[in-house]
Amino acid sequence: MAIQSTVTRAESLVAHIQDRIAAGELAPGDRVGTRKELQAESGMARGTVIEAVRLLQDRGVVTVRPGPGGGLFVAEPSSVVRLGRTLLTVEGDAAGVADAIAVREELEPLVTELAARHRTDADVADLRQVMTVLADSAGDPEAFIRAVWDLHRRIVAIGPNQVLRETYLSLETYVEQHATRASRERSASNSEYFARRIDVHRALVDAIESGDAARARAAAQAHAH
Repeated sequence: MAIQSTVTRAESLVAHIQDRIAAGELAPGDRVGTRKELQAESGMARGTVIEAVRLLQDRGVVTVRPGPGGGLFVAEPSSVVRLGRTLLTVEGDAAGVADAIAVREELEPLVTELAARHRTDADVADLRQVMTVLADSAGDPEAFIRAVWDLHRRIVAIGPNQVLRETYLSLETYVEQHATRASRERSASNSEYFARRIDVHRALVDAIESGDAARARAAAQAHAH
């Protein structure tokens, strides 16, 4: 197994195993091997293989079984819903989760505009505090997406429109209740992705603090892309 890495060696090993699964060489329940076997086959360092296994587990690609005859096994397929460059593994109604995300994103400009019109100094201070948590979560997809959701919950709480607030929060709750795991799309650079998403959310908070409704709506529209 000769593998050349263009991102990180761990990611290249992950990609190789995912490609074998996609090609039908490995099916759900099939044994991939042990960490030592993967190390011998790939020629990679032990630490690199350990990191690759962690990524595969985080993404729901493999399960690890201990004991004799154990090792890495291809996981049963899960429903995955895309949220930007983040992949949400969900239980139950994947189509419903995708629909909830789509509707929620349509509401974002109005939610953000109302927040800009009605924010107080205390609201802005809270948003800045949540932004600190969000920035500190960079590198951890699951913690990061939870921090993003916390930020948006705090934004929608500012506006006076109760129907809008309850509708938005019910959509957010539906997504959270069905999401069991968040992971990153393997093709994108993690560091660049997290930095970009932090900048987008910081611009959102800046626009709300400015009190400029048009700027806030534009920031929300940029946030969706």
